[in-house]
Amino acid sequence: MDAYSDIFGTTAKTLDLRSKRMELISSNIANADVAGYKAKDIDFKKLMSKEMSGVLNNTHAKHQGGVANGKTDYIYRVPVNPSENGNTVEMNYEQAQFGRESTRYAATLQFLESRVGGLRRALRGE
Repeated sequence: MDAYSDIFGTTAKTLDLRSKRMELISSNIANADVAGYKAKDIDFKKLMSKEMSGVLNNTHAKHQGGVANGKTDYIYRVPVNPSENGNTVEMNYEQAQFGRESTRYAATLQFLESRVGGLRRALRGE
């Protein structure tokens, strides 16, 4: 569906991407002690710009990063302090990212709730 014809615009997509990013960060935290685990993330800005601009003229579906054929391309983080067992999760960084993303998620959800409230008021004729 076109973002301009959707009554929620890109807010619903933003909420979905933020939710997926929080799941990835949670997975990174849960696997902090697993040997060889690579910390994953998504490039939120690229995915949203791709969503906003619609179909881009790429020579290959994965060139912009993100989703190609329904599969997400992950970004693997390079650790500042690498561990001996090959795990790239840094707990302080992951916890900070989770806190930031949860705040952004809550703000996006609040924006969506206010938009729904506005639609309700408009339907009631207030």
